Formats: sequence, C-alpha cells, structure tokens
Amino acid sequence: MTLLIHEWKLNIKSLLIWSICVGFSCFGCLCLFEGMEDTMEQMADAYAQMGAFSTALGLDRINVSTMDGFFAAEVGLLYAIGGAMFAAMTGACMVSKEEEGHTSEFLNTLPLGRGHIIGGKYAAMLLLILMYNVICILWEVAGFLVAGALFPIEDFFLENLLLFHGAQLLMQVEIGSVCFLISAICKRKQTGAALGLAVLLYAADLMCRVVPDLEGMKYVTPYYFSNATEIFVSGKVDMGMAGIGAAAAVLAAGGAVWIYRRRDLAA
Repeated sequence: MTLLIHEWKLNIKSLLIWSICVGFSCFGCLCLFEGMEDTMEQMADAYAQMGAFSTALGLDRINVSTMDGFFAAEVGLLYAIGGAMFAAMTGACMVSKEEEGHTSEFLNTLPLGRGHIIGGKYAAMLLLILMYNVICILWEVAGFLVAGALFPIEDFFLENLLLFHGAQLLMQVEIGSVCFLISAICKRKQTGAALGLAVLLYAADLMCRVVPDLEGMKYVTPYYFSNATEIFVSGKVDMGMAGIGAAAAVLAAGGAVWIYRRRDLAA
C-alpha cells in the first residue's frame, strides 16, 4: 500500500494534466454541438462523401447531426487517442524510472520482494488509468449538461456510452500493460516509443478498415474493439476481440513480473 501511495503522489501531476486536457477537449466539443446543430446536416453529407477517409472513421455509417453520431465521430476519437497515449506513457515510466534515476538499489533494499514491488507498481498504473477515466467522464457529463443532452437521455445512447467507456478502459489497460512490460525490460524510460506505439496502433486500426488485405491487423490493435463508431452503430462490443485484448493485457503483466524478478537491475 505504501508503494501504491508513493506512485500515486509521483504521478498525480501527470494524471491531472492529461485528464484535464483531454476531458476539457471533450467538454468543448460537446458544448459546440448545440451551436452547430443547424449546420450539422450539411456536415454529415460532406463527411459521408469523403471516400476512404469516411470508411476509415466510420463516417459513412453514422449521422454526425445527432448527438450519438457526433459523440462517436468527434468526442470518441479524442477520448481514444488521448487515453491510449496517457496509458502508454504511464506504463512505460512505471518501472524503468527506478534504474534511470538510480533509485532501484534503494528500493530493493527495503523489506519488499520483487514480486511485491512490481505488483504494487502495476496496481498503481491501473489506479491512475481508472482515475483518468473518471475525471474525463465527469468532463463529459458537464458537456452533456451544457449541450442539454443529458436529461432526458435515450436508453440506447446511455447503453452505448457505457459500452464505449468500458471498451476504452480495457483498451487503455492493454496498451498500458504492454508498455509496462517494455518498462520492466528496459533500463531507461521509453516514453517516446510508448507514445509512438499508441499512435501506430491507431494507424493500424485505420488501415485494416480501409485495405482488405490488412484486415488481419484488427487482431493486433485494441482500437478495433473499442472503436466508438462501431459501438454506436452496432450497439455492442466485439467480445471476441475484447477477449484477445484482455488476454494480451494479462500476458504482458505476467511477462513483466517474470522478467523483473529475474533480471539484473542497475544500481
């Protein structure tokens, strides 16, 4: 618990910066909807006729002139990329910062086993990701209130919203776990590589939707099962793909524990 609290204190500033920036961006988009509602029909027609771009973002299957369509196309994209980058950065720094900052020798002289240390750090990462989502959702609720779309709220919209955020949480845990594994392997923080991985996985999601020959990439990128447009159009999450994502997170976390307990650590 002491290690968890320590990591929380170290990362609280980063958590607040990321959650406020992403959350406020989502809030701003939702606030714009009411003022743009009169012109959204023309925008929807234009978006639907943008060829491969429309296909990649799902704009040819959703109506952005409605609140659910607007949320899926605009807010969902901001939320997904911002959340993935935060999770990647948090996971990538959690373990390797000890060796880079020459504090690993002190940490491992404490009456704590390596399993306890790596477990505490992984729990801290999960807590940070969870709190990031809570803060961003509060910003969204504020945006819905300003836009007058929260009361009354349609049942299907609420269900899709909950599915979307559940899928996003799983996606962030998967990306964070993979970057946590990288952090357990490396002696220095790989922040740039982690952020690049988050963007690369999003690019893979776009490519597998546009290029038929690359459809197999959907099994690699967690953006596929957490895609806002897919969820709001179908009203469900692809549980098979979500299961692969959950398995990847478990394997990455297990691999991080196995490696950290066996590797030589720099002082």
